[in-house]
Amino acid sequence: MRDPLPAASTLIADRGYDSNWCRQALEAKGVAPCILPAKSRKTPLDYDKSLYRHRHKIESLSAKLKD
Repeated sequence: MRDPLPAASTLIADRGYDSNWCRQALEAKGVAPCILPAKSRKTPLDYDKSLYRHRHKIESLSAKLKD
């Protein structure tokens, strides 16, 4: 992971960031990953579903701002 990430307690991301090395790097920095597990995982990992719903709201807002 890049060092200049802002200080945060949780990272909310989509399936594209669901990899073991990414999750381990976040946890090493003390950041809890809230990442939707990839469909290809044999055993899906847990994530906070109520927190993940906020990601959609943020993405919708940024799409409206772009327009």
